[in-house]
Amino acid sequence: MRIITAAKVLTGPDLETLERGAVVVEGDRIAWVGPEADLPREYDGVEALDLGELTLLPGLIDAHVHLGFDGGPNPVARMMAENDARQVATMLRSARELLSAGVTTARDLGSRDLLGVDVREAILDGTADGPRMLIAGPAITVTGGHCWFMNGEVDSPEEMRRMVRRLHKGTVDCFKVMSTGGNMTPGSAPWHAQFPEDDLAIAVEEAHRLGKTIAAHAHGVEGIRRALAAGVDTIEHCSFQTQDGSDGYDEELGAAIAASNTAVSPTCSARMKDFMRLMPWRRFALGDLYRAGATIIASTDSGIDNNPHWAFVYALEAMLMTGMSARDVLLSATSVSARVLGIDHVAGSIAPGLSADLLAVAGDPREDIAVLHDLRLIVARGRDFAPDPLPAFEPLDDDNLPAMFRRMLDAHAAEPQPEPAEVV
Repeated sequence: MRIITAAKVLTGPDLETLERGAVVVEGDRIAWVGPEADLPREYDGVEALDLGELTLLPGLIDAHVHLGFDGGPNPVARMMAENDARQVATMLRSARELLSAGVTTARDLGSRDLLGVDVREAILDGTADGPRMLIAGPAITVTGGHCWFMNGEVDSPEEMRRMVRRLHKGTVDCFKVMSTGGNMTPGSAPWHAQFPEDDLAIAVEEAHRLGKTIAAHAHGVEGIRRALAAGVDTIEHCSFQTQDGSDGYDEELGAAIAASNTAVSPTCSARMKDFMRLMPWRRFALGDLYRAGATIIASTDSGIDNNPHWAFVYALEAMLMTGMSARDVLLSATSVSARVLGIDHVAGSIAPGLSADLLAVAGDPREDIAVLHDLRLIVARGRDFAPDPLPAFEPLDDDNLPAMFRRMLDAHAAEPQPEPAEVV
């Protein structure tokens, strides 16, 4: 048992300020939270850590990662080339990188077979360091569909139901279904819907019957519409991507999402800052969905091309660039994500009974997200973690953009540009 005190403690699901606060940690749980001056006498003599003028806040949540992708220039090729043992090694390294960035809970939405379950258990029993992991196992897709190489292919309502049940038997925490194609799989079109709405509804029905949440990968409008109608818990990406790669945001559909119980997991990665810088004319749906009132949870798709797992805070800064407030970004990465993922009874806030997942920073992240780059303390499930040094996050140039964005950049360059105004 120990006591941690700080000038500010951000408590509860609303991140309310507790001045000169104290948090009592017993084992892996928070036993008591309150003003330091009100510490019960029963804690007299307990080891204390005084953080001085620092701010104590809950650990961060990344709601969409891929531990099996390495975040390098060609993660799919690496995954496909690695045997299971090498994949587990890659996944454990990815988990450690997430924790080094202050991510104490992460949801893996696509890995080979049930390797993620083994990784989750290795972290839980202390064999390896990493965040609390919520594992979906292989993403459910059509034969030859997006991420088919994770081994989650189905082609009928019966196979859909059987796959959900098989993954549940394998002790996954949640499920993911590919409502549309994706950008990383050759021959897969992100703007095409992969499953009929009825098939998606079967997956949702089974997931909810089993008491688990289900996410739908959806880029194109029709796939987004079907996923929403089926009642999925989160729509991943929700990018409204059209055939030419642009954003075909549908205001009516955006309003329907905002009015529903389905949250948006926008996978706003650290690379979004590069995309916005290099393509200032492109519209990104996240800002529209935020202004429409949709529930937004922080997610990055970390592991995909040039999107490392340790860059989470840069991704939060990208969310700011879409128009979200710093406070709402921080909530999306803590209590809001915990509620949507169904773990707010475990994590996402500093409150008695919850997991002791804590970070300390100089400054107030509700006003300046950038203070999260300098973590002075990381506690995961009651244990201090010494983070690995994080590399410098180098911006991409236009030659290193993903193929979809490269095509958009080239197409824009080929468009006739307005003549400069005549100077009189």
